[in-house]
Amino acid sequence: MSSTVRSVLALGSNLGASNDTLALAVADLVESDHVRLHAVSPVVRTKPVGGPEQPDYLNMVIEVETDLGPYELLAHCQAVEDSHLRRRTVRWGPRTLDVDIITYGAWTSDDEKLIIPHPRAASRAFVLQPWAWMDAGARLDGRSVAELAADAEDLAGLVPFEGV
Repeated sequence: MSSTVRSVLALGSNLGASNDTLALAVADLVESDHVRLHAVSPVVRTKPVGGPEQPDYLNMVIEVETDLGPYELLAHCQAVEDSHLRRRTVRWGPRTLDVDIITYGAWTSDDEKLIIPHPRAASRAFVLQPWAWMDAGARLDGRSVAELAADAEDLAGLVPFEGV
């Protein structure tokens, strides 16, 4: 890889064999010569936040190193979602796979297509707590990710996933 950037990605699934889907999605994301896995969080089970009535989610966070630009990384993440039969029919509805770009190095954007850092990441324990476990020194919006997780309203609904 030439010039690279570290990026934090959040993955979630609540349809089908979610644990298998997450494992396969991580492998698919880093199968590209342009994306290298740097760190992986534990998987957590979480209650859905917003949206219609639906099953609990399995969530995790990974850190990758990439030479893809931010929009290329977005396209790559969406292609992986599509390969896992992701359907975008109901906002915040159930899904086989969701991959969100949380950070992309120090780059920021308020473009409608790609907002970085992710606009709701600083308030979502299902992103923050696995990220804090993966990287105890991580920071977002000038604060410790662990502190943000402790303040997140959905923290009580989060439990480590021990497998099936």
